Amino acid sequence: MSTETITTRSEAETEALGERLGAALQPGSVLLLRGDLGAGKTTLVRGLARGLGIDPGEVSSPTFVLINEYRGRLTLHHVDLYRLEGAAVDDLGLDELTDGGGAVVIEWAERLPRPVDGAVHIAIADAGENARTITVRS
Repeated sequence: MSTETITTRSEAETEALGERLGAALQPGSVLLLRGDLGAGKTTLVRGLARGLGIDPGEVSSPTFVLINEYRGRLTLHHVDLYRLEGAAVDDLGLDELTDGGGAVVIEWAERLPRPVDGAVHIAIADAGENARTITVRS
C-alpha cells in the first residue's frame, strides 16, 4: 500500500489533482472520500470527471439524490452517503455499480458498513484559507 500527501492551495489545484487521478482510473476503480463539510470532496470529483473526459460543470453533490452518473471514458458513479447510515447504505446496491465497467467515487465513505477491497482511500482536510491537505492511500 502506498500513501501520498499533497497540499493544494486553491480549488483549481484540488480539481487538477482530481483530473490526474481520474486519468488513471480503470474499470472497477473505487475511490473512498473522507473529509468534513466544505473540505473539497466535490471539487476533487469535478477533477476526476475532467480526467475521464466528462464536463466538470455537470458534477454536483448528490447529497439529496444519493447517486449521480456521468458518462465519459468510463461511467463515473458519484455517491454521497452523508444522509445515510447502516442498512440504508446496503440498500443502495453499491457493489453492482462497478459491474458495468465504470468507476465509483463515494463521499462520506466512513458511513460504509464494511471495507471495500482494493479501494483507493482519499482524506481531505482543511489546512486554512484555501489550502487542503489531501492524503491518497492505494
